[in-house]
Amino acid sequence: MRKIFLLGFVVTVLILGTDANGYLEFNVTELDHIEELEYGVSKSISSFNPLMVGLTLITGAGAKGAVCLDGTLPGYHLHRGHGSGANSWLIQLEGGGWCDNIRNCVYRKKSRRGSSNYMEKQIQFTGILSDKAQENPDFFNWNRVKLRYCDGGSFSGDSQNKAAGLQFRGERIWRAAMDDLETKGMQNAKQALLSGCSAGGLAVILRCDEFSNLFSRTTKVKCLSDAGLFLDTPDVSGGHTIRNLYNGVVQLQGVRNNLPHMCTDHLNPTSCFFPQNLISEMKTPLFIVNAAYDIWQVQSSLAPPSADPSGYWHECRLNHGRCTPAQILFLQGFRDQMLRAVSGFLNARKNGLFINSCFAHCQTERQDTWFADDSPVINKKAVATAVGDWYFDRAEVKLIDCPYPCDRSCHNLVFR
Repeated sequence: MRKIFLLGFVVTVLILGTDANGYLEFNVTELDHIEELEYGVSKSISSFNPLMVGLTLITGAGAKGAVCLDGTLPGYHLHRGHGSGANSWLIQLEGGGWCDNIRNCVYRKKSRRGSSNYMEKQIQFTGILSDKAQENPDFFNWNRVKLRYCDGGSFSGDSQNKAAGLQFRGERIWRAAMDDLETKGMQNAKQALLSGCSAGGLAVILRCDEFSNLFSRTTKVKCLSDAGLFLDTPDVSGGHTIRNLYNGVVQLQGVRNNLPHMCTDHLNPTSCFFPQNLISEMKTPLFIVNAAYDIWQVQSSLAPPSADPSGYWHECRLNHGRCTPAQILFLQGFRDQMLRAVSGFLNARKNGLFINSCFAHCQTERQDTWFADDSPVINKKAVATAVGDWYFDRAEVKLIDCPYPCDRSCHNLVFR
C-alpha cells in the first residue's frame, strides 16, 4: 500500500493510504482539524517528484491595510505558465475553516492560518496545480497561483479588534493579491479560472463576479468551487451549529459590506454567507465539485460532539461503515438537501456540477482524486475531465451520482 505523509496536520500520527476498499484511513487525535485536509501540501499519490513552489509575500499589501490576523503580510505561491498557457491564469484560494470569536482567532493568528510567519516557504503543487500534463491535462501549463489563507473569514472581512491585536482584513487581502498579480501579467489574461477548496471554495462563490470584472470582455472567465457548498441545515440535535458559526464570523469580522448585494438586498448577512443563497444569482459561470456526504460537514456541522453529548454519532462520524441504518437515512436526507440547493443553479446552461456520493472533502488539489488511474468518477468521467470539458465548452457537464453505497470509485475518508 502506497502511503503519503501530510505536512502540517495537527495529529499525533498521520498516515494516509488507500486500503483494499478504496478508503483513505488515518490515525488522528483531533478530529476537529479535518479542515486541514483542505491544505494541498502533500497529497500526491501518483507524483513522486512534485513541483515545489516558493512563497511570495505581497510587499505592497501593508500600505493598503491588507494583512493577516496578526498584522503580517499575506502571500501566494506562483508558478509561471508557458507555451499555449502563457496567457492563462488559474487562481486557487486556500481553505482552512474560520474563526468566529476572539479566542479562536487569537489561537489562529499563531499558526499559518493567521500569520505568514508560520507559512511554509515552499509547498507542493499537485492536482489542479500540477505542472505535469499526465496529472493535470488542461491546466498544467497555465500560470497557477495558490493564494494563502490567513484571515479566517473566507477573504471577506474588514474590521479589527485592537485589544486582542487582531486584524480581520480578508477582503483587502483579496484585492491586494489581485492587484499584485495584475502587475505580473494577469491583466493580459486570455483565459482565467478562480478556484478554491472548502473555506476557499466558499470564497470563490463570494468573490467570483468581482474576479470576472477584473478582465476585459474578451477574456474567458469562469469559477470553480470545490467542497464549498456548505448547507444551512440543522445538526443532529436540531440545533444550528454551522449557522451559529457563520453568524459569529460575519459579525466579528465585519463581513456584511463585502457580501454580494444581490443577496443582502433581501436576506440577512449570515444567510448571504451560505452558498445556497448565492449560486443561482451569479453572473459568472460556476462549476461546483462536492461530495454528497461531505466529511467536514458530517463531522463539524451535522454531528459535532457539541450536538451529540451521548456519543451516539461518534462511530459513524469517524467511519461511515459503522453508521446505523437510521444514521445513513439521515445522511441521505442531507444529500437530498444538497440536490435541492443546486436545483435552480442547474437551470443555467453556463454552470457545471460534479456531485459524487463519497465521504470526502476537497478533491481538486489531491492528485488521487483529481486525475489518476483510480480517481473517483461519475459516468466514467474523472473530476479533472469534467472540469476541463466544462471550462473549454467541450460538453455540458452536470453530473450527479447515485446515492451511497453505489459508487465504488470513491476515495472515502475514514478516521480510526
